Amino acid sequence: MASAARRPASATVTLSLALTLISCQPAEPELALEGEIQGTTYHVKVISNGTPVSREALHAQIKAAFADIDRKLSNYRDDSEISQLNARRTTDWVEVSPEIAEVVDIARQVYHRSNGCYDLTVKPLFDLWGFSRHENRVPSDEEIRQALAHVGMSRIEVDRQNHRLRKSDPEIRIDLSSIAQGYSVAVVAGLLERQGLNAYMVEIGGELKVRGRKADGSPWRIAIEKPTPFTREVQRVLEFHQERGTAVMTAGTYRNFFEDRGTVYSHILDPRTGRPVTHHLLSVSVLHEDPTWADAWDTALLCVGEAEAARIAEAEKLKALLIYQDGKDLKERMSSTFLMTEESSAAATPR
Repeated sequence: MASAARRPASATVTLSLALTLISCQPAEPELALEGEIQGTTYHVKVISNGTPVSREALHAQIKAAFADIDRKLSNYRDDSEISQLNARRTTDWVEVSPEIAEVVDIARQVYHRSNGCYDLTVKPLFDLWGFSRHENRVPSDEEIRQALAHVGMSRIEVDRQNHRLRKSDPEIRIDLSSIAQGYSVAVVAGLLERQGLNAYMVEIGGELKVRGRKADGSPWRIAIEKPTPFTREVQRVLEFHQERGTAVMTAGTYRNFFEDRGTVYSHILDPRTGRPVTHHLLSVSVLHEDPTWADAWDTALLCVGEAEAARIAEAEKLKALLIYQDGKDLKERMSSTFLMTEESSAAATPR
């Protein structure tokens, strides 16, 4: 799948801050930065490879980038750009930031290539089922029908070049939560690379990108979690030997769910039915050079279920690991491109 060209984050850091990134102090072999953002935590590890770097200046840049993304993409802030866009009841073209134009454009492409199962306009359904504020309930058929009347990515036009959106239904509301973390990872990774820092790990809430090698020269090793709701165990460990950078994004049905009268309801909603998915696919991990695309695709594949996800992954040449329930057993299904990555990694590992 062709990846969209990345644009630098619009969060501009002053020249003085950029200049102080290069320090006179001896280079630390590895910088570890962490904090809280978007209701979760982030961890950034940077391998300096001899380049003197100011820890304080770099962390300030990262925080500034996060703050800018939050002002634009957060659905949990009434004053964010996306919340203000949702509040506008108009069918006219609306000028938006490049960031919103980019993520909505990527989402529209994945929407069409997943037969409508990936849809940013699912917000009315997400609210209806109570997942937005953890006030879960099972809505009536009539409530679902009314919410579906204002759901559909086909009702949004995107002019990415001129940074504009237009809603054919003024009641359409956009929820960016399924793609914002991937985009945030991409922004921070781009920030590092523009500083000449090409060996790193950027992780936000479990979504991450790695590039290069660790300070001791060994490859990055990333654990894929076993999709079980009440334990935290490792399903598989991935090693990355290539130098170009790979995002690892995972979506699952096994953490955010509720039970009502013996039925379990996942937070993964099928926008075509207005209801939680009922298939046996529990977890999807996607490897991609672009974190934004990976974040959209893992949710899209999780939505369609194991059989259709396997078909789409092959058609789109996605590196995808699917974990699904088969009776009492967990089983894996890998796309051919994911399997080739695993085989090449095993061949590169010293025996």
